[in-house]
Amino acid sequence: MSGTSLDGVDIAFCRFEERGKKWHVSIKAAETIKYPKTWKNKLANAHLISAEKLIELHGEYGDFLGRLCNDFIQKNHAKQVNFIASHGHTIFHQPQSKFTFQLGNGNDIHAATGLPVVFDFRSLDVARGGEGAPLVPVGDRLLFSEYDVCLNLGGIANLSMEVNRQRKAFDVCFCNMGLNYLAGKAGREFDADGSLSSQGMVNKNWLGELYKAYSATRKKHPSLAREGFEKSLVPLLENNSVSLRDRLRTFCESIVHEIEEAVPRSKNLKLLSTGGGAHNKFLIQLLREKLSDRVEVVVPDTTIVDFKEATVFGFLGVLRVRNQTNVLKSVTGASRDSCSGIVVGL
Repeated sequence: MSGTSLDGVDIAFCRFEERGKKWHVSIKAAETIKYPKTWKNKLANAHLISAEKLIELHGEYGDFLGRLCNDFIQKNHAKQVNFIASHGHTIFHQPQSKFTFQLGNGNDIHAATGLPVVFDFRSLDVARGGEGAPLVPVGDRLLFSEYDVCLNLGGIANLSMEVNRQRKAFDVCFCNMGLNYLAGKAGREFDADGSLSSQGMVNKNWLGELYKAYSATRKKHPSLAREGFEKSLVPLLENNSVSLRDRLRTFCESIVHEIEEAVPRSKNLKLLSTGGGAHNKFLIQLLREKLSDRVEVVVPDTTIVDFKEATVFGFLGVLRVRNQTNVLKSVTGASRDSCSGIVVGL
């Protein structure tokens, strides 16, 4: 799994078992492999290169992922690997134009590892009129059913929950994409524990501009993506009339506000918070304060926080090879549920 924040490649070696109509998962080993500067630059600029170069990079990145998997398998003495499920790295996501593209050709992963590969999990749903996102809610429903709400604080914050016996999920707001962008102006990859954010003050005028930007972006398409971030948010983040610390503090405020608006008004809810933002102690503190009257915010152990998404994509692969539904129309808005993913070498 590689996300919008470009932290690195998350690899998880997982075992899934179905016992008594309930799925269980154990994570045997997991690691985030940080991108070398060259790959970080290639991925950050991949949307700007020619079609020819993009196809070339698609194969090159697939081979890179395959070699990372080989190293991971050898390092962790992973035996009986059934297959690799690869999300790849999203370069374009424009479901309104009927396409989505995740870099990392599964054929090249298969060629590098000799193992079966499941990849391209989003395209079929988009072809069926869906948003192609989010896909993790199937895992939320079947692997983390003890929680009323599952919140992922990644580059983009999204949540999922059961509504009238249907799984519903949606993107809420930009999260680490904005925080990391601002932290970069202070020469940091990210704002560790929210230390810079905690020193700032909320700028109400700038906060109002953020709300307007979210509203305008959602009118065009409900699933948030890099394109919307660059067009709507980056110009606001570049507003140097507001101090950097105040921008960070205000951006945190916008995140917790959007989440509060999205979470049901019911009492005694249990919310699972994962993703890189769950390590941001200041952000979690703000979230708990905002939701204290009705929601228990649970931050699980570090392995689940960091590798839940990679684990769920492994699970999507399990469902795919079993020819079971792994993408829900109730979540994506597609014309029908899908058993999605291209399988190579199985």
